Amino acid sequence: MLSKFKFPKINSLELLLAPLFIIFSVWLMFSSFSYSDGSMQIGSKAWSDFASTIPVIRSFSFGSNFPPEYPLFPGEPIHYHFLFFAFVGLLEKAGLRIDYALNIPSTIGFTGLLYIIYFFAKELFKSKIVGILSVVFFLFNGSFSFIEFLKTRPYSINTLNDIVLNKTFPSFGPYDGKIVSAFWNLNIYTNQRHLAIAFCISLLIILLLINQINKKKINYYLSSIIGTFLGLFFFFHLAVFMMTGIVITGLGVLFKNIRIQAIIILIVAAIISLPQYLYMQSGGPGAFKPSLSIGYLAQNNLSIKSFIEYWFLNLGLHSILIPIGFFLATKNIKKIFIAFFLIFIIGNTIQFSPEIAGNHKFFNYFMIFGVMLSSFVLIKLWQNKIFPRPLVIVLIFFLTISGIIDFFPIYNDNRISLVDYPVSKDIRWIMDNTPANSVFLNSQYLYDPVSLAGRKIFLGWPYFPWSAGYDTQTRDDLRKKLLNSDNLNSFCEEIRKHNINYVELNKRESYDFPINYNFIETSFKKVYENPQNQYYIYSTVEQCL
Repeated sequence: MLSKFKFPKINSLELLLAPLFIIFSVWLMFSSFSYSDGSMQIGSKAWSDFASTIPVIRSFSFGSNFPPEYPLFPGEPIHYHFLFFAFVGLLEKAGLRIDYALNIPSTIGFTGLLYIIYFFAKELFKSKIVGILSVVFFLFNGSFSFIEFLKTRPYSINTLNDIVLNKTFPSFGPYDGKIVSAFWNLNIYTNQRHLAIAFCISLLIILLLINQINKKKINYYLSSIIGTFLGLFFFFHLAVFMMTGIVITGLGVLFKNIRIQAIIILIVAAIISLPQYLYMQSGGPGAFKPSLSIGYLAQNNLSIKSFIEYWFLNLGLHSILIPIGFFLATKNIKKIFIAFFLIFIIGNTIQFSPEIAGNHKFFNYFMIFGVMLSSFVLIKLWQNKIFPRPLVIVLIFFLTISGIIDFFPIYNDNRISLVDYPVSKDIRWIMDNTPANSVFLNSQYLYDPVSLAGRKIFLGWPYFPWSAGYDTQTRDDLRKKLLNSDNLNSFCEEIRKHNINYVELNKRESYDFPINYNFIETSFKKVYENPQNQYYIYSTVEQCL
């Protein structure tokens, strides 16, 4: 019975950790996204990602998005795991301001992740210090990106000041051409708000299963509950759903006495997730299929040497300490590590999205367990009377210095103000005067007033839908063709096919393709205009629909 499961007892140290974790999580989330005087205040390093996040949230809070479609590529079932953002949208719909609606669940998720990392490590290694050190290593990555920092700011008496005032990540591979990945710093959790809570729930599920390893009786009820949660997870975070299933499969193979429970979990999860999978894959030929891709971001000029070099620079001293920890660990921990190591192998061999960089989640997830082994080794060394303790301090320094350097660009980040409906009369008019399920043929992309009003645009910034597996090239070609059309019949044929209700134009903007403004102005009824910013909306209903 589930009621027989005993959660770890919480002592005074762990009670002290709670406010520290909460305060840090609150700062991390609210510093990157807040609200002031009718405008959203978005951290510059979250600006690009939030151009996708906010339209999805608003499609549920101010729009009508059921069955769910991607608001930046309407007309097909959504390919993106949307459930977290739908929940945020419903909170805003219920009256909670958008920054609170997004930041509160994000804070709970990140706080929960820190706590589950601590308890996971503590329970496996029977050490509170291993748990605390695991959290520290999670927060401050151990890559060798600090070398790139020292290349531009050589060590001097000003180094500490350079670190504290730093505003840029020293290495942001592959986007800046450097080897160390952009995905080790905390920026991924401020930008991908559903990731921390997804990791938290996943680790909790796995910890519940690991807790059953030494039990003689099969807990069918607990297995069914876990399987149900995992199955519902498909729409919450697809990648973490897959990773959790992989680890559970590995545990079931390696631990005979939880094999039946693992099978039950996977069967229940498969039954519940199958309709979700079929819905996501019903989007037509644009849906991306997994493919073989060896070497992750080291795949260019791939060799054994380049592969080892890539991961040594990205994992830093963890690449040495993790194997040592595996050697020193108990038999059960070795098996658990192997189950997690499957994630590392798969992340290096299979590409799950159009952009291979999207596999970073596999390595972030694997390293949550990996840093626990590193922490275990360091405590062993500290307790060893032969090994000099100052060297342990030196190792901890080199395992955290890159993460400390990476922390300050987030701390020092600038905020970009984005006017919202209390200030913008464009957004307000769209909210008040167009149906909630409207689709707009758009001339602009990022932070379109239509998206901020919760309506759908024919095509958002192509990178976002492309990375989710949509055929953006065909749609972008059609969008440009329609905006430069001179034939009403052919224009209306496409408008009807894609259920487009309005055309929006921003004449103040310059575009890299021609727009036939005269055709749109003479063919359709102008329903809204803002001469100040030359923003216009035309209805296609009378002429086409």
